[in-house]
This record gives sequence, structure tokens and C-alpha cells, in this order.
Amino acid sequence: MAVIVGIVIALGAIFGGFALEGGHLAPLFQPYELMMIAGGALGAFVIANDAKSRQAVYDAMPTLFHTARQTRALYVEMMSLMFELLTKARREGLMAIEDEIDNPPGSPIFVKFPLVMADAHLVEFITDYLRLIINGNIDVYQIENLMDNEIDVHHQDGELAINAIHKVAEALPAFGIVAAVMGVVHTMASVGLPPAELGNLIAAALVGTFLGILLAYGVFGPIASLLERKLAESTGVFQCIKVTIIASLNGYAPALAVEFGRKVISAKQRPSFAELESILRPGKR
Repeated sequence: MAVIVGIVIALGAIFGGFALEGGHLAPLFQPYELMMIAGGALGAFVIANDAKSRQAVYDAMPTLFHTARQTRALYVEMMSLMFELLTKARREGLMAIEDEIDNPPGSPIFVKFPLVMADAHLVEFITDYLRLIINGNIDVYQIENLMDNEIDVHHQDGELAINAIHKVAEALPAFGIVAAVMGVVHTMASVGLPPAELGNLIAAALVGTFLGILLAYGVFGPIASLLERKLAESTGVFQCIKVTIIASLNGYAPALAVEFGRKVISAKQRPSFAELESILRPGKR
């Protein structure tokens, strides 16, 4: 919703200011100029991106209108889940949580945290590494390196859509100039027309440059920035899980391991120590 509101504000301020200073909006309606700019940008997008990148863009666009999943509530649930799993493993042995991680929907621990369960990738990340710890003779450095590599791959996959849209934003001013040049060519080929008609042709040509810049810096550039922010927030959740699991593998108690994870959460979503303590161990207040 904020995306739509932002676009409305930007366009309203630009076109409204133009109208208030005495400009006429009708000459700005140039569908053929828009067709050249949009068509050129779309063609360049298809040329520059393979099927994987194009699909990443299609998948990313609906997320622009979704509220952020990485909320304080999600972090609290995720840390509570990790605390319960690590506590059970510490008290009863690692094999005690095997059934939990093999079937999260049927686990009495996992089902208590619906926000975590709603993110399949997050559940998979947690269960995969706990399963490796249970079944594999892997030291802490190997686990940490593997986690870093998977987080990097997650980030690279998210950057496919961001880079594709950012490149379109960079190209739009140039396509605006192309449309303007085409308009100038048309104007020069019509020098025999009356001055009023020539003026309309020149105005139409200049609108091409205007539209290219407006779409680049008023629409597509901000969209790429928003997707970049969403990607950074999604990566932060995996970093929190990684730090928690590595701290546990290094021998820290579950409460302290979760505290390690809490410290890498962004300050805007991070619950306080007292808040998390009251949730994890309600008897200690």
C-alpha cells in the first residue's frame, strides 16, 4: 500500500505543481512517446535477463505490497523456538529433537509458533542445520561456513530481481532521450507546418525525456531500493539463527545462545533482554 501511496504523492506533486503554475496537462499525454520508452525498456529487460532473473522479478513484484514479515513478533517466536529446541536437546540429548525437526507440522514445539511456521524457508533452514548436527560428524567451523554459504546464495537469489529492476531504472532516462530524439526528427521533417503545430511537436518530443526521468527516479528506482531493503531484512533472520546455533555448538547454554542471536537483530525489531527473558523463562521476573 505504501508503494501506491508514494507513487501517487510523487505524481500528484509533479503534475499538480505543473498545473498550479499554469501548465496544461493535455500536452503531457503522449501515448506514443510512452510506448517507445516502455517498449524499449521492456525489450532491454528481456535481452539482459535470463528466465531465472525474469521469474525472480515476477515473484518479487507482489511482495512490494506485503507488510514486512521480519517483525519483532517473528523474532520473538523464532528465538523462543530455538530456545525450546536447544533446551530439549541439552536436557535429553540431540536425538530427542529428531522427531521435531523431521516433522515440524506435527511437532508440539513448532506448532506453537505460527509466524515461524508460515515461512517455509525459515523452517527448512532451522531443521536442516539441526539435522546436520544430529546426524553428521561436522565441526562448528564447517557448520558456520556452510551457513554463511547458504545465506550468501539466498542473498544472491534475492539480488536477481533487484539488479534487473535497477538496470531498467538506469536505462529509462536513455530511452526517454531516444523518444525525444525521434520526436525531434519528426519535428524537423515537418518544418513546413504552422508554428503552433510545430510547437506541439516539440513539446511532445520533450515529454519523452521527462517521462524517462520520471519513471526512472520516481517509480523503478524506489522499487529497486525497497526490494533491497526487504532482502536485507530477510537475510537478518538467517543471521540470527546462525549465531544462535553456533553459540550453542560452542557450548553456551540455550538462554545465552539465544542472547547471542538477539544481539545481531536490527535495533528496530530487537526485543529487549528483559522482554525476551520474561517470554522464555516467565518464572524469572
